[in-house]
Amino acid sequence: MKFSIFTNPILLILASYSYPDGLELNPEAPTKKYEIGYTESSILIDGRLNEVAWKSASAVGEFQFPWWTEGKKEGTVAKMLWDDAYLYVSFVCQDDYIWAEHEERDSPVYLDDCVEVFISPNPDSINQYYNVEMNVKGVSLDFYHSSLGSKEPWDPPIRIATSVEGTLNDDSDVDRFWILEVAIPFEGYSLIAKNTPPESGDKWRLNLNRLGGQANPQHSQWSPSKTQKVSFHVPEFFGEVMFVK
Repeated sequence: MKFSIFTNPILLILASYSYPDGLELNPEAPTKKYEIGYTESSILIDGRLNEVAWKSASAVGEFQFPWWTEGKKEGTVAKMLWDDAYLYVSFVCQDDYIWAEHEERDSPVYLDDCVEVFISPNPDSINQYYNVEMNVKGVSLDFYHSSLGSKEPWDPPIRIATSVEGTLNDDSDVDRFWILEVAIPFEGYSLIAKNTPPESGDKWRLNLNRLGGQANPQHSQWSPSKTQKVSFHVPEFFGEVMFVK
């Protein structure tokens, strides 16, 4: 884990991304789709996203706010890559007030500024899924769900790095954004995935979520859940990703 504060003008990342139009919600099909590109170059997990592979990868699309009632909707730009060992996910999170307190693995990091990767690696059994929740300090909460409503310990050897453009845990000023970069080993999904690593053309169900922390707490998602109350644990509304080489 690496945590750093830096002053490079990475807000240019946010300005340079374009978002594809979202699909209409269809209960019989994933709300969103995305092709995860294969990278042959190494990815250094440092929270900076300087690699050519990250710069050339497309963003997943604009995050939605399905339960919004009030407050500023702060944008999130997410990208994904893969190689024979890892799924790589990056988040660039606009945030006026960046906050995180939890420092132990499997602590309630969802109370902090937090991003999440929910994955169902077998499209024939989407109610079996995994969640990785990560705060701005690079601390994770991980579970395996063998069925809806269940959860079991799951601690894959993930690698996380973050960086902050602002002042952590100081709401006396206005921050700009934070970045989280994670490498999740495919071996962690071998219990139920058809292929680990995936084969080109394999499709998984997946969602990316964000929670807003202490100030201006918001809930946003890549593929929105069609629920009246806040719930990220609804795999039927996960998006669909395809691994491509």
